[in-house]
Amino acid sequence: MSQLFGEDALSSLDRQITHFLLGLKERNEVIVAVDRGEAHEHRWYVRMRGEEKEFTTVWITLNQRTLKYETYVMPAPEENAELLYENLLRRNENLVGCHFSIGDEDAVFLRGELMNSMISEEEIDRVVGTLYSTVEKVFPTIIRIGFASRFVE
Repeated sequence: MSQLFGEDALSSLDRQITHFLLGLKERNEVIVAVDRGEAHEHRWYVRMRGEEKEFTTVWITLNQRTLKYETYVMPAPEENAELLYENLLRRNENLVGCHFSIGDEDAVFLRGELMNSMISEEEIDRVVGTLYSTVEKVFPTIIRIGFASRFVE
């Protein structure tokens, strides 16, 4: 079982993650905002401007054992749901540190988590970069599958 982090350890990690994310924003013009959740939460929102999808926001949540991260990819498909989900499941095979999943209202998300003991600046950069680049890569294809009739020329 992974280590259970107490409030002091979580507060220290919180400060480190904030520092890492603000540093990422300074070095990367794609990141347009790094915001925080409520005062009592260990939660961040990293908003990035994309080329394929206008904006991607990665939500990062620090819990007692793990750092969870996710991004909303697209709403539930209006058509071709079986084909879309097959496409996403096949893509899961090649992803490292994250996976496609179905969330509230059958929307598509990209999610993952890592143990708190693995949190580092490099891992935060990898997490944010992986979610962003994966969304940018797959979005044009999957949106055309799930909403095919809207793209008929």
